[in-house]
Formats: sequence, C-alpha cells, structure tokens
Amino acid sequence: MPWRGPEYPNEFPTLGYQVAELIQQVCAIPDGDRVGQPFILTDEQLRFLLWHYRLDPDTGKFTYFRGSQLIRPQKHGKGPFAAAIICAEAHSEAPVRPDGWDTAGEPVGRPWQTPWIQLTAVSEDQAANVWRSLIPMIELGNLHADVPDTGQTRVNLPGGGRIEPVTSSARSRLGQRVTFVVQDEVHSWLERNGGHQLADNQRRNLAGMGGRFVSTSNAWDPSENSVAQRLAESDAPGVHFDDVDPGVGSVRNKQERRRMLRKVYGDAATAPKGAQWVPWIDLDRIDGEIVALLSEGEAAQAERFFLNRKLSGEGAAFDPEQWQALAQPRHVGPEATIVIGVDGARFQDALAVIAADIDTGYMWPLGIWERPPGAPDEYEHPFDEVDAAVTDAFEQWQVWRMYCDPQYIDHLVDAWRGRYGDRRVIHWMTNRIRQSAWMIRNFTVAINNADLTHDGDPVFAAHIRNARKRRTNVLDDDLKAMHVIAKDRHDSPRKIDAAMAAALAWEARGDAIADGAQGGRDPLVAWA
Repeated sequence: MPWRGPEYPNEFPTLGYQVAELIQQVCAIPDGDRVGQPFILTDEQLRFLLWHYRLDPDTGKFTYFRGSQLIRPQKHGKGPFAAAIICAEAHSEAPVRPDGWDTAGEPVGRPWQTPWIQLTAVSEDQAANVWRSLIPMIELGNLHADVPDTGQTRVNLPGGGRIEPVTSSARSRLGQRVTFVVQDEVHSWLERNGGHQLADNQRRNLAGMGGRFVSTSNAWDPSENSVAQRLAESDAPGVHFDDVDPGVGSVRNKQERRRMLRKVYGDAATAPKGAQWVPWIDLDRIDGEIVALLSEGEAAQAERFFLNRKLSGEGAAFDPEQWQALAQPRHVGPEATIVIGVDGARFQDALAVIAADIDTGYMWPLGIWERPPGAPDEYEHPFDEVDAAVTDAFEQWQVWRMYCDPQYIDHLVDAWRGRYGDRRVIHWMTNRIRQSAWMIRNFTVAINNADLTHDGDPVFAAHIRNARKRRTNVLDDDLKAMHVIAKDRHDSPRKIDAAMAAALAWEARGDAIADGAQGGRDPLVAWA
C-alpha cells in the first residue's frame, strides 16, 4: 500500500491553515436547516487540508503529495467539502501554491492566475451532486462578489479562469491545462464506463501544469477494480490517503454497529464540547438504512455504504462474522495430535502454514508470510522461517499428517517429505477441481456448524474474509453446482492462502479421524 504518513500532522509547514481560514471566510453552507451560514470546518476536514497542502521544510514546495484521496461512508459530507476546496482553489487571493516564506519563517501561498478547475464524475447525475453544493456555496457566501458569473454548466472566474463539471469521454479531456481537479465518487469509476482512462488523462494533464487532485470515494467493491481501489493499492508515490477503518465488530449486532458508525462518521455525527461545527448526521437514521439492507440480505452493501468496509457485493466463500464468533484462543499442549495444511507461493501473494488439533478441531496459524508492498522483484518468502515453524511443530506435537499443495513450493515440500516421510507429508493438489470443491464444502460446513474454533489471529481472519467463491462444473449429490475459492481478481493484493491452508488442514483432520487418529494415538506406532 502507498505510504500514508502518521495519523495526525506534527510540526511541519503547510498552507492548510491558510486555506482553511479562507474557506470559512468565503463559503456558505449550501443546503439544509443552516443554509447560508458560514461553512465551518470540522477537525477531520482541517486535518485533511493540513496534509493535502503540506510543504517540504527544505524546498518550500509541496512535499510528496500530488493529490489526496478521501474515503468515507455515504452521507458523510464529502461533496460539500470538495466544493469548499474548489472555492479556495478558485479564489483570486487563494494561498494554494507555495510562494516561499515570510520574515517569521512561515509559509506563504499564492493563487493561480487563471485557475482551470474541473469537477469530474462518470455520469451527469453524479457530477450534479457536488455542483449542487458548489453553486449555492458561492452565491450565498462572501465569494459571490468575486465570482458573480455562475451557471449550470460553468463558473467563469475573473481573469479568464473557470470551473466546469466534466462528464464527457476521457479522450476529449486529454491535453487540457487544468490546475485542480475533484474526482468525485471514484469507487464507481470502472474500466467499462471509461473511468480508468478519464482518471489517467486528468492526472497527466495536472502533471503538465503542476496541479493537484482530490478524489472522493465510498468504500469500494474489490471485485470491480475501480479507480479508488487502483489508487489505494498502487505502489506509485505521491498520494495522501485519508481513510478510517470501523474496527472489529458485527454489522448485525446493534451495539457493535453503533460503535463502528460513531467511528466512521466521526465529526459528521458528533462534536466535542465547544466545537464550532454542528454535526449533520443522524446515526439513528443511518442505522435504519442498515437494518433495511440487512432485511433484504444485503449485508455486504450495508457494510460498504455505511461502515466503510471494502467488501465484494457477492461471492464471499465464508461467513466472516461466523468466523469471528468462533475465535476462542487457548493453549495446545504437547500431548496433542495435530494435522497441518500448507498453501502458498514462492514469490507472490502469501505462504501459510495452519495447524488443527485433531481431538478438538481447534485451528491456529504456525505462520503466515505475506509479500510486503513494494517488495523488489527478487523477493522470496523467508523459507528458513517457514521451515523453522514446521520443524518446531513436529518437535512440539504429534503430527499425524501434513497436507501440502506443492505447486509453487515443491522445494520445501520435497525437503519435508525427505525429513518426515511421504506418509506424513502428503501432496494435495488444490488445482484438482473436484477434490478441492468437496474440501471447501467440508470446511464451509465446519464453520457454519461451529465444528471448529480458532485463535482469532487477524491475518488469518483477513484471508478467510478475502476468499471468494469460484463456481465449477462439479455437481454435488443434489446436482447443485459446487465452488472452490479464489481471490476477488487474479492480481488482487488481498491474500487467501491461509484460508486454503486451513481447508487443507481440516481435510487432513477428517482423514485422520477416519483413520482412527483421535485420542492422542502415536502416529508412528499406528503406521509401524
């Protein structure tokens, strides 16, 4: 993931305070009960501006960031906030470009001489969301004296600048000399609707002028590969991300749901004593919307729209809330007889080694190694660590069987087979669709029926949560199509190897029980 910096700004120079002051001087609240009153920034919004307009203390130029992405749930107020930043960028005295230091060593900003600002979306209705905030924000506030020429399709600025909504094709936007761009709701900018090309062209245009962008987004569906997702998962430098995670909790539990809502809506829903802003979000109303979606079986949509969770709309292989409910950490003593599942790659994705206690069905990771973001081309998983974890397991417990998919780690599996024997270390090919489909069915049933427990490891849980269904031509006994598991797309950074390793371990446990391995029998004696 791209570098995001610390959560709060420390002592660094920024034009953000000056931009914030300007916004509060000239912008008006565009609608609602307080329409026409001064637009007062929340603490969250101020923090965003401080980071977006941060300067390098040595060069006095914008440091690192060529743009910012703001990720918040629906109704959070992203549109009016983006409109307020547009107003600042358009002002004739806007301190939005670095211009050195004053005698006290504080940063000085200057405006664009002819700002060309685009408010961009992939549909007219979407662009209208921010435009409907922008026009009354100008006309009802102190900016109207400087910007008297507002219209439905363009705002003409003094000196030849302009603000315009953009919804036409990406090809027609190539080469325009824009200075600032708001890319609105980029979670819906997809390849099929031209969003990818539009975003790329606009950012090239900004680079030519030294301009910058602000992208706003709800939580995206990771199966769609949206512009929001591509930007967040890119290793390319230069983007400040402002996101909030709801934390652990169930969308179906009212108390946990309210705690998560308070976190993701933040200043939009609550204000500390003495705050100048008035919250505009009614959490009871948002909660009602969630309950309605849950009643329609749309839990994933409820979590994306209102809890800021990045989830696929369909196709989750396992129930993440049920998995969470099965977390019961405990100690596994040396008397236990266990099985192990191993899955993963040598260079890419992750490599996971998952253990299961045969008698109790308790599962825990012996290790999960993920390829780090920005890893060099020559990166390999630390196989010495992986081997040490397996060796330690064989020394601590009685290992009945270890099921390994050797497709990408055959050198490791061959070494283990040579050390522990091919009756204990079993080749188990997950690309054999029929046997994999039945393995996933068995593991899914175990989760749903609470036949297993686990240690609550968060990386393990993430892999379970990331696994998606991939339908097959295999039919079960009722002639229904079965599925295996896969990532949400082939190049997704969301790993699932621990989920596959866990399914292998569970399959090994079932086979071990069928062979009479319960009760702590010594496997070496049993096989002698």
